[in-house]
Amino acid sequence: MDTYLSNIKLEINRSIFLKDPDSSELGKRIITGAISLIAEIGFEAFTFKKLAVQINSTEASIYRYFESKHNLLVYLVVWYWRWMEYRLVFGTNNIEDSVVRLKKAIRILTEDIKQDSNFTHINEKLLNEIVIQNASKIYFIKEVEKENKEGFYLPFKELVERVSQLILDCNKNFMYPHMLVTSMIEGARHQRFFAANLPKLTDVVKGEDAIVEFYSNMVLKTILD
Repeated sequence: MDTYLSNIKLEINRSIFLKDPDSSELGKRIITGAISLIAEIGFEAFTFKKLAVQINSTEASIYRYFESKHNLLVYLVVWYWRWMEYRLVFGTNNIEDSVVRLKKAIRILTEDIKQDSNFTHINEKLLNEIVIQNASKIYFIKEVEKENKEGFYLPFKELVERVSQLILDCNKNFMYPHMLVTSMIEGARHQRFFAANLPKLTDVVKGEDAIVEFYSNMVLKTILD
Protein backbone atom coordinates (compact mmCIF):
# COMPACT_ATOMS: atom_id res chain seq x y z
CA MET A 1 0.00 0.00 0.00
CA ASP A 2 1.33 3.42 -0.88
CA THR A 3 -0.59 5.64 1.56
CA TYR A 4 1.23 6.26 4.83
CA LEU A 5 0.65 8.28 7.94
CA SER A 6 3.06 11.19 7.64
CA ASN A 7 3.74 11.99 11.27
CA ILE A 8 3.23 10.75 14.76
CA LYS A 9 0.53 13.29 15.68
CA LEU A 10 -2.77 11.53 15.25
CA GLU A 11 -5.28 13.76 13.49
CA ILE A 12 -8.76 13.87 15.02
CA ASN A 13 -11.86 15.43 13.42
CA ARG A 14 -12.23 18.93 14.85
CA SER A 15 -16.02 18.55 14.98
CA ILE A 16 -15.59 16.17 17.91
CA PHE A 17 -14.06 18.71 20.27
CA LEU A 18 -14.37 22.43 21.01
CA LYS A 19 -10.66 22.87 21.74
CA ASP A 20 -7.97 20.38 20.75
CA PRO A 21 -6.94 18.61 23.98
CA ASP A 22 -3.57 17.88 22.42
CA SER A 23 -2.86 21.62 22.27
CA SER A 24 -2.37 22.24 25.99
CA GLU A 25 -1.21 20.61 29.19
CA LEU A 26 -4.72 20.92 30.65
CA GLY A 27 -6.18 19.22 27.60
CA LYS A 28 -3.75 16.34 27.97
CA ARG A 29 -4.59 16.09 31.67
CA ILE A 30 -8.27 15.87 30.73
CA ILE A 31 -7.56 12.94 28.40
CA THR A 32 -5.25 11.19 30.87
CA GLY A 33 -7.72 11.65 33.72
CA ALA A 34 -10.72 10.60 31.63
CA ILE A 35 -9.06 7.35 30.60
CA SER A 36 -8.10 6.56 34.18
CA LEU A 37 -11.52 7.42 35.60
CA ILE A 38 -13.62 5.67 32.95
CA ALA A 39 -11.48 2.56 33.32
CA GLU A 40 -12.03 2.70 37.08
CA ILE A 41 -15.75 3.46 37.40
CA GLY A 42 -17.20 2.82 33.93
CA PHE A 43 -18.59 5.25 31.36
CA GLU A 44 -22.13 5.25 32.77
CA ALA A 45 -20.92 6.53 36.16
CA PHE A 46 -18.41 8.93 34.63
CA THR A 47 -19.21 12.67 34.78
CA PHE A 48 -17.29 15.86 34.10
CA LYS A 49 -17.79 16.79 37.76
CA LYS A 50 -15.95 13.64 38.85
CA LEU A 51 -13.29 14.21 36.20
CA ALA A 52 -12.73 17.76 37.43
CA VAL A 53 -12.03 16.42 40.92
CA GLN A 54 -9.74 13.76 39.46
CA ILE A 55 -7.55 16.30 37.63
CA ASN A 56 -7.91 19.10 40.21
CA SER A 57 -9.67 21.43 37.78
CA THR A 58 -13.23 22.65 37.13
CA GLU A 59 -16.18 21.38 35.12
CA ALA A 60 -16.18 24.65 33.20
CA SER A 61 -12.62 24.07 32.03
CA ILE A 62 -13.53 20.61 30.73
CA TYR A 63 -16.57 21.98 28.89
CA ARG A 64 -14.24 24.30 27.03
CA TYR A 65 -12.77 21.20 25.38
CA PHE A 66 -15.81 18.91 25.01
CA GLU A 67 -19.50 19.76 24.90
CA SER A 68 -20.53 16.38 26.36
CA LYS A 69 -19.16 13.17 27.78
CA HIS A 70 -20.38 11.45 24.60
CA ASN A 71 -18.06 13.60 22.52
CA LEU A 72 -15.21 12.87 24.92
CA LEU A 73 -15.85 9.14 24.47
CA VAL A 74 -15.93 9.61 20.70
CA TYR A 75 -12.57 11.37 20.92
CA LEU A 76 -11.04 8.50 22.92
CA VAL A 77 -12.35 5.81 20.57
CA VAL A 78 -11.39 7.75 17.44
CA TRP A 79 -7.91 8.38 18.85
CA TYR A 80 -7.61 4.63 19.46
CA TRP A 81 -8.52 3.78 15.87
CA ARG A 82 -6.05 6.36 14.56
CA TRP A 83 -3.39 4.82 16.79
CA MET A 84 -4.23 1.34 15.51
CA GLU A 85 -3.90 2.62 11.95
CA TYR A 86 -0.53 4.17 12.82
CA ARG A 87 0.62 0.81 14.24
CA LEU A 88 -0.74 -1.04 11.24
CA VAL A 89 0.99 1.16 8.67
CA PHE A 90 4.39 1.04 10.35
CA GLY A 91 4.05 -2.61 11.28
CA THR A 92 3.39 -3.75 7.70
CA ASN A 93 5.27 -1.09 5.73
CA ASN A 94 8.28 -3.17 4.65
CA ILE A 95 6.57 -6.56 4.21
CA GLU A 96 6.36 -7.48 0.52
CA ASP A 97 4.60 -10.86 0.72
CA SER A 98 0.86 -10.17 0.76
CA VAL A 99 -0.08 -13.11 2.98
CA VAL A 100 2.65 -12.36 5.52
CA ARG A 101 1.57 -8.71 5.48
CA LEU A 102 -2.04 -9.67 6.16
CA LYS A 103 -1.00 -12.01 8.99
CA LYS A 104 0.92 -9.17 10.59
CA ALA A 105 -2.08 -6.85 10.27
CA ILE A 106 -4.38 -9.43 11.88
CA ARG A 107 -1.97 -9.80 14.80
CA ILE A 108 -1.79 -6.05 15.32
CA LEU A 109 -5.59 -5.76 15.34
CA THR A 110 -6.30 -8.73 17.62
CA GLU A 111 -3.35 -9.01 20.02
CA ASP A 112 -3.34 -7.87 23.64
CA ILE A 113 -2.43 -4.19 23.86
CA LYS A 114 0.71 -2.80 25.47
CA GLN A 115 1.54 0.82 26.25
CA ASP A 116 3.17 2.94 23.54
CA SER A 117 5.90 5.26 24.83
CA ASN A 118 5.36 7.63 21.87
CA PHE A 119 2.21 9.02 23.52
CA THR A 120 3.09 9.63 27.14
CA HIS A 121 -0.23 11.17 28.23
CA ILE A 122 -2.28 8.19 27.06
CA ASN A 123 -2.37 4.77 28.67
CA GLU A 124 -3.18 2.62 25.63
CA LYS A 125 -3.75 -0.49 27.72
CA LEU A 126 -6.46 1.21 29.78
CA LEU A 127 -7.83 2.87 26.64
CA ASN A 128 -8.11 -0.54 25.01
CA GLU A 129 -10.28 -1.70 27.93
CA ILE A 130 -12.50 1.34 27.43
CA VAL A 131 -12.78 0.65 23.70
CA ILE A 132 -13.63 -3.01 24.33
CA GLN A 133 -16.51 -2.04 26.60
CA ASN A 134 -17.72 1.21 25.02
CA ALA A 135 -16.75 1.60 21.35
CA SER A 136 -20.16 0.57 20.03
CA LYS A 137 -21.80 3.26 22.18
CA ILE A 138 -20.47 5.97 19.90
CA TYR A 139 -22.50 4.76 16.90
CA PHE A 140 -25.40 2.73 18.35
CA ILE A 141 -27.25 6.01 18.89
CA LYS A 142 -30.13 7.89 17.29
CA GLU A 143 -27.74 10.59 16.06
CA VAL A 144 -25.59 8.12 14.12
CA GLU A 145 -26.54 9.54 10.69
CA LYS A 146 -25.74 13.11 11.74
CA GLU A 147 -22.42 12.18 13.34
CA ASN A 148 -21.54 9.99 10.38
CA LYS A 149 -22.05 12.97 8.04
CA GLU A 150 -19.77 15.02 10.28
CA GLY A 151 -17.06 12.40 9.86
CA PHE A 152 -16.96 11.06 13.42
CA TYR A 153 -16.48 7.47 12.26
CA LEU A 154 -14.05 8.10 9.40
CA PRO A 155 -10.96 6.72 11.24
CA PHE A 156 -12.66 3.36 11.79
CA LYS A 157 -13.80 3.29 8.16
CA GLU A 158 -10.27 4.07 6.97
CA LEU A 159 -8.78 1.37 9.17
CA VAL A 160 -11.27 -1.18 7.82
CA GLU A 161 -10.52 -0.04 4.27
CA ARG A 162 -6.77 -0.53 4.77
CA VAL A 163 -7.19 -4.07 5.97
CA SER A 164 -9.78 -4.82 3.30
CA GLN A 165 -7.19 -3.86 0.70
CA LEU A 166 -4.69 -6.22 2.32
CA ILE A 167 -7.26 -9.00 1.97
CA LEU A 168 -7.82 -8.14 -1.70
CA ASP A 169 -4.04 -8.18 -2.23
CA CYS A 170 -4.23 -11.86 -1.22
CA ASN A 171 -7.41 -12.67 -3.13
CA LYS A 172 -8.70 -10.00 -5.49
CA ASN A 173 -11.92 -11.95 -6.07
CA PHE A 174 -13.00 -12.15 -2.44
CA MET A 175 -16.43 -10.52 -2.29
CA TYR A 176 -16.78 -9.57 1.40
CA PRO A 177 -13.55 -7.94 2.65
CA HIS A 178 -15.17 -5.15 4.69
CA MET A 179 -17.61 -7.54 6.32
CA LEU A 180 -14.79 -9.90 7.21
CA VAL A 181 -12.60 -7.14 8.66
CA THR A 182 -15.33 -5.61 10.83
CA SER A 183 -16.35 -9.09 12.04
CA MET A 184 -12.74 -9.78 13.01
CA ILE A 185 -12.19 -6.47 14.82
CA GLU A 186 -15.50 -6.54 16.68
CA GLY A 187 -15.25 -10.25 17.42
CA ALA A 188 -11.72 -10.03 18.79
CA ARG A 189 -12.83 -7.18 21.05
CA HIS A 190 -15.65 -9.31 22.43
CA GLN A 191 -13.35 -12.29 22.95
CA ARG A 192 -10.91 -10.12 24.93
CA PHE A 193 -13.79 -9.10 27.18
CA PHE A 194 -14.97 -12.69 27.56
CA ALA A 195 -11.45 -13.90 28.36
CA ALA A 196 -11.14 -11.32 31.14
CA ASN A 197 -14.67 -11.55 32.54
CA LEU A 198 -16.66 -14.53 31.18
CA PRO A 199 -14.02 -17.15 30.30
CA LYS A 200 -16.54 -19.94 29.63
CA LEU A 201 -17.64 -17.99 26.55
CA THR A 202 -14.23 -18.25 24.90
CA ASP A 203 -11.27 -20.64 24.64
CA VAL A 204 -7.92 -20.36 26.35
CA VAL A 205 -5.06 -22.40 24.88
CA LYS A 206 -1.90 -22.74 26.94
CA GLY A 207 1.21 -21.36 25.24
CA GLU A 208 -0.52 -19.20 22.63
CA ASP A 209 -2.70 -16.15 22.20
CA ALA A 210 -5.80 -18.07 21.19
CA ILE A 211 -7.63 -14.94 19.99
CA VAL A 212 -4.86 -13.99 17.57
CA GLU A 213 -4.54 -17.57 16.32
CA PHE A 214 -8.30 -18.03 15.90
CA TYR A 215 -8.77 -14.89 13.82
CA SER A 216 -5.63 -15.51 11.78
CA ASN A 217 -6.88 -18.98 10.89
CA MET A 218 -10.43 -17.78 10.28
CA VAL A 219 -9.49 -14.93 7.94
CA LEU A 220 -6.86 -16.81 5.96
CA LYS A 221 -8.98 -19.94 5.50
CA THR A 222 -11.97 -17.81 4.50
CA ILE A 223 -10.12 -15.96 1.75
CA LEU A 224 -7.60 -18.59 0.56
CA ASP A 225 -9.37 -21.97 0.77
